[in-house]
Amino acid sequence: MLDSLIVPLFVTTDLPPEAELAEFGELLAETARVLGHEGSSYAAFLAGKVFWLDRPVLPEQRPAAEVELRFAGMLGYLAAAGPGHTSRGVVGDARQAIGEAVAGRYGDVGVAPAVFAIRDQDVRERTPDSSLYVDTHDAPAELVTATKSYL
Repeated sequence: MLDSLIVPLFVTTDLPPEAELAEFGELLAETARVLGHEGSSYAAFLAGKVFWLDRPVLPEQRPAAEVELRFAGMLGYLAAAGPGHTSRGVVGDARQAIGEAVAGRYGDVGVAPAVFAIRDQDVRERTPDSSLYVDTHDAPAELVTATKSYL
C-alpha cells in the first residue's frame, strides 16, 4: 500500500459566464495530478464533485446577465503520495497549482480560487445532489483506491 495523506477539500472560484462546469472540474482534477514546491514534486489524486454556487436569479432578471461571473465550487478529497506530508502543505501546494491553472485557462477573474481543507463530514453533507463527479485520470492506483473509499 502506498503511503498517502488524504485531505477533504473545498475549492471555490469565480468563472466567466460562458465557462462549462465539466471543463472546470476536469481542470481541477488534472491540475492535482502532480503537486509540489521548491523543486520537489509528488503524485496526487483529486476526486470530488463540482457544482454552481450562483446566486438565485429573480424573475425580473431573467435571463441572467450574460456578463456576470459565475461562482463554482468543488467538494472532494485530495490524496498525496509519499511520507512526510502535512495537510497544510498539501493544501498550499494545491492552492498554488489550482490558482495558476484557473488563471491560465480563464484569465483574471478578479480573485484567486479559494482552496482549503474542511471536515470529512462536510464533504458528505454539503455536496449538492446535482453535482458532477470528477477525478484525476490515470492516477496511481493506490491513491485512487485509498481516496475512493472516502466517497
